[in-house]
Amino acid sequence: MATFALIPGAGGQAWYWHRLVPELTKHDHEALAIELPASDDSAGLSEYADVVVDAIGERSDVVLVAQSLGGFTAPLVCERRKVDLLVMLNAMMPSPGEPPGDWWRNTHHSRPHEDFDPYRDFFHDVPPDITAEAIARGETPQSSTPFAEPWPLQKWPDVPTRFLQGFDDRFFSVGFQQRVVRNRLGIDLDQMPGGHLVALSRPAELAERLIDYFEEVAPRA
Repeated sequence: MATFALIPGAGGQAWYWHRLVPELTKHDHEALAIELPASDDSAGLSEYADVVVDAIGERSDVVLVAQSLGGFTAPLVCERRKVDLLVMLNAMMPSPGEPPGDWWRNTHHSRPHEDFDPYRDFFHDVPPDITAEAIARGETPQSSTPFAEPWPLQKWPDVPTRFLQGFDDRFFSVGFQQRVVRNRLGIDLDQMPGGHLVALSRPAELAERLIDYFEEVAPRA
């Protein structure tokens, strides 16, 4: 049995994972949907990692799954807890010393412009009832604090890593992500159907991919 520790992106809402959790637990795995203190101006990447480390505790067979901005936090956790697998999901791929706020310029990706439409760009493949619930819940304000902090690691942690990209992602395109991942991590990414919010749009398929990844590394764990 694996423990899947699920790290959200900007806004830090554990709710993002609420459709994925039962898809993992019904296969007798444990799933921890992490809530990050995104609106707390005193909390940066290290504090985000603290929350994840505390949630994991002394569990074994840990799989970290990092969505979007969570890609800056997950490797820090790998330096502090035994992690058997790291899955970067539609994630921002960091570089040593790079503040997340500089990632956009350094990777030649534009920040969302005024014409950004969450329905078109984020929720285009999410079921209407889930989209309505997300909009009704509202978005947690994201503090700028973690965006200003240099990513503290000097190299990628020595943990098996997979990069899984939704090929319908309209925020981070497959071509863009493949270039960044090859340049920074030296691996090819894997693809699956789904947009940026794939845990909301295709939770069952995502769970299958995550479980398959774990089973690949489990004999060596």
